[in-house]
Amino acid sequence: MPDASVTFDHVHLVSKDPQAAANWYADKFGGEIVRSIDVKGAPQIHVSIGGFIIIVRGRRPAESAADKPGLEWGLDHFGVRVKDDFDGFCAGLRRKGVTFGLEPTDFNPTTRIAFINAPDGVSVELLNRKEQS
Repeated sequence: MPDASVTFDHVHLVSKDPQAAANWYADKFGGEIVRSIDVKGAPQIHVSIGGFIIIVRGRRPAESAADKPGLEWGLDHFGVRVKDDFDGFCAGLRRKGVTFGLEPTDFNPTTRIAFINAPDGVSVELLNRKEQS
């Protein structure tokens, strides 16, 4: 391999209402909208959350997106690591009106997970990994 390194940069989502979706991610995850531009005739909003970016864009002219009826090939979900009080964080999301596709549960002895329902049919995994000695 050449001398190169790879790091995570962003998740790019397409939304029916990009401003509302960007606001949702900023509110629920304590993020900040850091950029809002027009790209190829559609709004594109960048939300910074804990060191990564969620880019939410709208419909481009002459573009059509089918409603997501269920599991499809491609992105199934993206995961967000929650450090410290996992169950307290989940309870805070519930107070903000977030619905859960999977309630907080122990996935294995070192990992606790939950899935939340985000705008536009997006599924977000929340996970808390216990520190290993």
